[in-house]
Amino acid sequence: MTTNSTRTSRHVNAPRANVYRALLDARAVARWMVPIGMTIHVHVFDAREGGLFRISLTYDESTGTGKTTAHTDTYHGHFVKLVPNEQVVEVMEFETADAAMRGEMMVTFTLTDAGGGTDVLAVHDNLPPGLSPVDNETGWRMALDNLAAFVEAGQNK
Repeated sequence: MTTNSTRTSRHVNAPRANVYRALLDARAVARWMVPIGMTIHVHVFDAREGGLFRISLTYDESTGTGKTTAHTDTYHGHFVKLVPNEQVVEVMEFETADAAMRGEMMVTFTLTDAGGGTDVLAVHDNLPPGLSPVDNETGWRMALDNLAAFVEAGQNK
């Protein structure tokens, strides 16, 4: 059995501390962790090791491709490891009846100094078999672009 994973990276012209804060602030997450064509609702977000989160992403247009409902992807999980200004590790799973979309996934954000700013690497491991790695990577690329714009605009200092 192969493990589906995606690796997406983005340079952010801001210090690691600012990027790290944006990864762990519910209001910031509600601004940047949403792909184009979707809206986000952060239900629960307790940013500490062992803390829980629950988030829904809703498609702006009725596509019938949602994992939880025809229009929505809802997922929940917890923070596994937080290394200040360096790493955030989360475990999450979709709330779905579709067996092809079930299973625990792990997302690891790693922050490193680079070029006067921060390189962000987002690794998403254990994608369920029904989730396209290409689509997943596209969504993460959009989210990391949003993260860069958010942090570079100084919205989380």
